[in-house]
Amino acid sequence: MSGGGDCAPGLSARGSRIAGGARGLLDKGFDMYIADPFDRDRNPQGILNLGTSENKLCFDLIQERLTRPDMNYVEPDLLQYSDTQGIKSFREEIAKFLTEYARASKALNPEHIIVMSGCCAVFATLSTVLCDPGDGYLIPTPYYGGINSKTQLYGEIQPVHVPLFSEVTDEESHPFQLRVEKLEAALQRAKEQGIRVRALILINPHNPLGDIYPAQLLKECLEFAHRYELHVIMDEIYMLSVYDDITFTSVLSLDCLPDPERTHFMWGFSKDFGMSGLRVGVLYTRSHEIRKAVNQLAVFHGCPGPVQYVLSQFLSDRDWLDNVFLPTNKKRLKEAQNILVDGLSEIGVPVLKSSGGLYVWADFRKFLKTQTFEAEMELWWKLLHEKLLISPGKAFYCSEPGWFRLVFSDSADKMYLCIQRLERMLGAEITEPAANKTSVEDELPNSENDPIATHANIPIDEVSHLKKIVVY
Repeated sequence: MSGGGDCAPGLSARGSRIAGGARGLLDKGFDMYIADPFDRDRNPQGILNLGTSENKLCFDLIQERLTRPDMNYVEPDLLQYSDTQGIKSFREEIAKFLTEYARASKALNPEHIIVMSGCCAVFATLSTVLCDPGDGYLIPTPYYGGINSKTQLYGEIQPVHVPLFSEVTDEESHPFQLRVEKLEAALQRAKEQGIRVRALILINPHNPLGDIYPAQLLKECLEFAHRYELHVIMDEIYMLSVYDDITFTSVLSLDCLPDPERTHFMWGFSKDFGMSGLRVGVLYTRSHEIRKAVNQLAVFHGCPGPVQYVLSQFLSDRDWLDNVFLPTNKKRLKEAQNILVDGLSEIGVPVLKSSGGLYVWADFRKFLKTQTFEAEMELWWKLLHEKLLISPGKAFYCSEPGWFRLVFSDSADKMYLCIQRLERMLGAEITEPAANKTSVEDELPNSENDPIATHANIPIDEVSHLKKIVVY
């Protein structure tokens, strides 16, 4: 049967809306990469992917840990239906893990945890039960654009952008700085447009900026949300991917939350542990009613029992985490970031100072023919033609054209190849900067005043996992 009105044959109006949803730029780029992936031996002229945020630096460590005898366990209960909230023993292990590594102010309650098939599922289900169709959520821009589809497909809710800019004003200390006044202004604009705002989404460490919110700013944002009775969704998926010597403050570590029932935390195994293919995300919320509602949808987003068992074993090995994986991962992240930042600097691409995540936020504005998003997209397509996938600022709803995100959490030979391909393409594209263009040089790493600006201060022998250079 065909639906009515403008529905596609065989689909309901809802089905037509979902099927007709525009795919994001990140999805389009990834599809092109999948069709022609770079491989050192089999396809050296394929697309080099520095657009997808995955940590590929510690597969050797993870492979060794996941193949130990204690992981080889299958019992009937793991292959049978289990609690849709997550197997109790797994939730207990997650609670202990997050209590310790998020430095929680008090021990987390396993009953407040829901396990789902990735943080995409957490976003989709949580936004659906918090908001009605047409409602909005505040979110600072730029931000990970994939959130839009996760919140729109089920819940039919819309983002209310809080635009951040590279220009540093008198009230600010660095580019793209979030302040509560900007949240207030965005909320007021939404009200004037007739949009009911129900939530605030914050990503910490930030994607794509690599910024880390100081504790005071977090508290101010939570107080702001409390004043207007907004839910706060804290996406801390990069919580342990902090490579600089800076204090990361999890929302779980704050002593007194202004509104505990409306504060929701999410984390997963995809980024910090390089396991994006396992699809495991975690929601922590104190609200009984919200857990009850989310659990009704969690049945569609469950994790296999054997996966939950393996990850329980993984989290419980504190000795391996503290003495092998986490310090090695931090060291490799910093080395890889330095290699890419140095390479970009050598070809004239400034990078915003960052401390967390798997990527850098780079300023390509001087390479645009005009300071427009059309010119940004033209540059992006030319880079793809040169077989290099990076992510344009438009995919993150950046308010300024010319910014790109590049992922560095891969082998050094790929970082060097990225620089080679960029240099080859940008050499023909460089134009004079616009006269009114704002400089962010003061916040960009350089070897003279910032120790993380270069890996020159790291003895080459210590760059053990990353030092292999292959020239193509």
